[in-house]
Amino acid sequence: MPTRVSSRTEDRKRLVRRLASGRGFAEQYGFRVVNNPSSLFQVLCLAVLLARRGDFRRALDSAHALPAAGWDSAARLARSLHADRVRVLRDSGQRGDVDALADTLGDLARAVVERYRGDLRRLRAVAHHDPARERELLTELPGVDAAVVDLFLREAQALWREVAPVADRRALVAARRLGLGRCADDLAELAGSGESERLAWLVGALARVDLEQRYAELAG
Repeated sequence: MPTRVSSRTEDRKRLVRRLASGRGFAEQYGFRVVNNPSSLFQVLCLAVLLARRGDFRRALDSAHALPAAGWDSAARLARSLHADRVRVLRDSGQRGDVDALADTLGDLARAVVERYRGDLRRLRAVAHHDPARERELLTELPGVDAAVVDLFLREAQALWREVAPVADRRALVAARRLGLGRCADDLAELAGSGESERLAWLVGALARVDLEQRYAELAG
């Protein structure tokens, strides 16, 4: 029995090392996660798009299309025209009520500019680095609900260490299927005490496994 338990423990450690050896979810898909206004806002927009139903690749394409159109910050997106946002979103593959999505993104950008001068680091400062207050302030922004907050903080915990541990729904689905735990605290323990960046990479990798259905690859 001790040998079997030890073997399972080593298998989990190897899997964690493999999953956490890259970068976080956003960076794996080409989004920089650094503590500056432009990067943080782009990650928030990515979270809003990922939280919508549909193919996650469309969300990624749309999130890339916004800065490609010149809207790489809250201030620039806030100045954009509704019709232009609709066109860019449709061209990037968005379906459904694209007009409402264009409105949401525009309202989100204007709110970040008006409340925080376009800089989500100011939101963090207003919250005095208190995770519960940060979540509360984020959900007060247009288009941001609890699911969006989880997706945003999944990435931001590498920078905003006070919010860790954070794991979104898909990451937890993958963690359970792979035998790595059932909650964010379980994953934090595997990542290592105080390793919020490594935790972000692990959680992001797990979310990718579930989105891309790569379970068979990891079992091999």
